Amino acid sequence: MQRRLILMRHAKAADHSPTGRDHGRPLAKRGLRDAANVADMLRALGWSPSEVVSSDAVRTRETWSSMQDAVPLQVPVSFHPQLYLAGLAAIRGASSEWDNHADGPVLLLGHNPGWETAASQLSGEFITMTTANAVLLECTAETWIQALSKRWTLIHHLVPPKT
Repeated sequence: MQRRLILMRHAKAADHSPTGRDHGRPLAKRGLRDAANVADMLRALGWSPSEVVSSDAVRTRETWSSMQDAVPLQVPVSFHPQLYLAGLAAIRGASSEWDNHADGPVLLLGHNPGWETAASQLSGEFITMTTANAVLLECTAETWIQALSKRWTLIHHLVPPKT
């Protein structure tokens, strides 16, 4: 089965959190705009997610919230504390809960340095991911767990337009 994965770093966050904790940093105005732009780009490419799996940080939640109007259908969304500042090992752990029969791509929202490292490890290419970058990857495997142990093909590296 063809697997498609969108590995996306959260959009630009504010420098400080109202709570004083990094986990609670909201998006900056630019982040809200960039997230919506990337969602439009994904839709135009036919990569609207069929499922969203995200860190539970405020900035990843707000990234998805800014994107969801561009997604044509309601999709399952889950927020996982183990994906906060995590990498490929945590992604593999979370994948056991994903729908192995979903037709469309899974969107993973998270943070650096883990997302940049995971994208590079999966694709075999060095990938730099600034805020709101999305890496579109494809692989053939029966299950997500199997897929996340294989080499993926890098299809696109989306960067929001400068405004």
